[in-house]
Amino acid sequence: MTSRTASCACGQLQIRCPQEPDIVSLCHCLDCQRRTGSPFGIAAFFDAAATDVTGLSRTFERNSDSGFSIAFHFCGSCGSTVFWYPSRRPAAVAVAVGCFADPSFPAPTRSVFDKRRHGWVAVPA
Repeated sequence: MTSRTASCACGQLQIRCPQEPDIVSLCHCLDCQRRTGSPFGIAAFFDAAATDVTGLSRTFERNSDSGFSIAFHFCGSCGSTVFWYPSRRPAAVAVAVGCFADPSFPAPTRSVFDKRRHGWVAVPA
C-alpha cells in the first residue's frame, strides 16, 4: 500500500491519501474542462474517512452534468482545486491527480462524458 499526498501549487492545502485509489477516472465534461483549463479532468477516488486534510480551503459547490452536487475545495491563496466531495458518492473524496505531482501515479481505468471528449484526445485502453 502506498501513501501519497496531493497539494496545491503553494503547498498550503494538502490531502494525504494512505491507500491506493478505488478508481482513477478521466472526465470530459465541460465543467471539468473549465475547472482544469485542459480538455479533461483526472480524478482519483479514495475513501474520504481514510484521508487527512491539512491547511485551509475555500469551497465552490455546483451541480454535475449528472445532476448531483459536488463541493470543490481549493486553496484561497493560489487557487488550485485539490479535492472535491461528490454527493453521488458520499463516502468518497476525489483528488485531482495532477496535485500529486507523481508521474508514477496509476493510470485512469475509466473515462466518462466521452460525448464531450475532444476528438484528438486518446483514451487509454
